[in-house]
Amino acid sequence: MRTGVLGLALVAGLATPVTATAAPSPRPAPSPTVEEQRLDREVPREILRRSGFDAVAPAFTQRLHSAGSYAEARRVVVREGEALWRRAVDRAQGRGPAGGDLSRDDDRPLYWARLGMTRELRTWESGFALTARQRAELLDTLERTSRGQTTVRYPRGKGLKRVLVTGFDPFTLDRDIRISNPSGAVALALDGTVIQTAEGPARVETAVFPVRWRDFTEGTVERALRPRLPEVDLFATVSQGRVGRFDIERTNGAWRGGFADNENIGRTETIPVTDPASQPQWTTTTLPYAGIVAADTGRFPVYDNTSVTEVPEGGTEPVVRPDGPTPGSTAREGGGGDYLSNEIAYRATLLRDRLGLRGRLPGGHVHTPVLRFGAGNTTEVTDPEFVRNRLDIVAQTRAIVAVAVGAGAGAGTGASATERTRG
Repeated sequence: MRTGVLGLALVAGLATPVTATAAPSPRPAPSPTVEEQRLDREVPREILRRSGFDAVAPAFTQRLHSAGSYAEARRVVVREGEALWRRAVDRAQGRGPAGGDLSRDDDRPLYWARLGMTRELRTWESGFALTARQRAELLDTLERTSRGQTTVRYPRGKGLKRVLVTGFDPFTLDRDIRISNPSGAVALALDGTVIQTAEGPARVETAVFPVRWRDFTEGTVERALRPRLPEVDLFATVSQGRVGRFDIERTNGAWRGGFADNENIGRTETIPVTDPASQPQWTTTTLPYAGIVAADTGRFPVYDNTSVTEVPEGGTEPVVRPDGPTPGSTAREGGGGDYLSNEIAYRATLLRDRLGLRGRLPGGHVHTPVLRFGAGNTTEVTDPEFVRNRLDIVAQTRAIVAVAVGAGAGAGTGASATERTRG
């Protein structure tokens, strides 16, 4: 392209005098994001090395550089993004080589390998004209394919329940970069599996979402879930919550509380959705919380959490309500707080209601216990207690999903005490 432009300039110069001007500076390559810059630290490199995922980004880069057009680049991105998701799922479910000594249930190799790929794509100097919009579309495609969002598919036929479960990336990485998110591990462990329930077998499909406000503002949840909710029998958004307990969050609030995301950006505002004029302050679960709480699903207690924080109608200050919101109040925290876990629950249940599915589709949010390292471990990326805790959380989440499917016909009914538990 530069040669062609130079040739035209020389031909024009033979016909008419021109004033010499400085050649335009080449456009600088986009910089890695805050999230991608963490890849340069030792812990991510160790996690990638000990799982065999350290070769993912270099292989992706090599294939990307072979692309001679936007269409070819997009094919590479789709293929490699879906391959990363399949590789992470296969590793978690015991298929193929482990690639290293890091336990198979670990969700972190997927997270850090994806960031390696997005960093390469973001800073890629293509051999053809690539607009900023096209690069953004490639990045979006890579995000969606490597998170399982494009491969949710259920077998045809009767007699098989269909379940959708979502998880999250690790977060608060500047507090402790070793962090794992058990909800992400749940997604990898359950994707494509069939679990037995009181209502018969259930096929589970999963996807993972980023911990970034901007993606939620841009509608990533609705885009992924809108085509799926009408075809499923139950959905559960899952995230890491409180220490030592599971929570079935009864109510979700329409408020962002400002806590920093994985890009170190905070948002304090009403959750932005389409058609804000019809936006409710609160949405509620239709998961069968009474049946879930009553069941023996594992070693962690399970709570039906009814507490919210609201600004009462006519008031100005937030008030904690242990038994849910009062009429006309303004949301400040749902049962799951005011961060992205509350937001995915709010968006998913609002979408359920706007699709006219509230009366027939059980769905809502499950908070897992915080995943902790063993006592005294402040530097190692893993330890036996850490692995045991994650495996137990994954197993208990699977059991909760099975109970929820089996009790789905009674969704939303039964005991409502916040402190009723069954460990």
